[in-house]
Amino acid sequence: MQLYSRSAGTGLPVVLLHAFPLSSAMWLAQREGLSSLCRVITPDLRGFGGSRLGDDEPSVDLMADDVARLLDAEGIDRAVIGGLSMGGYVTMAFCRRHPDRVQGVLLADTKAGPDPQPARDNRERIAQAVLSQGAEVLLTDVLPALIGPTTKERRAMVLGRVKGLVQSAPPGAVAWAQRAMAARPDSFETLAGLKVPLLVVVGEEDELATPADAEAMARAVPDGRLEIIPKAGHLSAVEQPEAFNAAVAEWLRTELGGAAPPRG
Repeated sequence: MQLYSRSAGTGLPVVLLHAFPLSSAMWLAQREGLSSLCRVITPDLRGFGGSRLGDDEPSVDLMADDVARLLDAEGIDRAVIGGLSMGGYVTMAFCRRHPDRVQGVLLADTKAGPDPQPARDNRERIAQAVLSQGAEVLLTDVLPALIGPTTKERRAMVLGRVKGLVQSAPPGAVAWAQRAMAARPDSFETLAGLKVPLLVVVGEEDELATPADAEAMARAVPDGRLEIIPKAGHLSAVEQPEAFNAAVAEWLRTELGGAAPPRG
């Protein structure tokens, strides 16, 4: 499976994995804002955007292996791997399966614990509904929690953009991804074993992956860093891109030497 990907910039490779049920289009401001510092690589995870879904059983491990194959195709040995929400789950799976290829880890608006049973049941409900009825269930049951109240009140263009991305998600990919996320394991042990810098970012108003979830992940690593983005909900990189980019840029400069070339 070869993922479709957009890239910008040169130097240290930084892979950013998108949230559910969006695509790499959500990282536009990061490709523009961080490309002077590093090489920003934003793939579409399987089934979303320009990437095919394939016939494999749902699995975040498989999604992580897709990313490893993308690095192979790009000639990249090691990279900073980061993701928001679902992209964070795939990032942690990548750390578990390909630890020698990780130069740094960015986890945004995600959590390391597995889904409790009610959350797994809800994912299956949405998977079945989207397959039988289309994207309407995403607009009623998923979209409202993706963005914070400040964005809803003050940033109509951001809300409209996110709604458009949600509406364009293919039903088959939505169902597959929900089932992959429902089956994901606990990742706290993976985080505790990290030997590279970790940055955890969370929107102050995120109710899906809360600041408390973010604090727990940052604490799991000896030198984990936590950045809370004010007036942002679950899609902190989309809602407050300047603050998000500033936090990531500062971390890259101080922990990873900015635009250093990839080692390999």
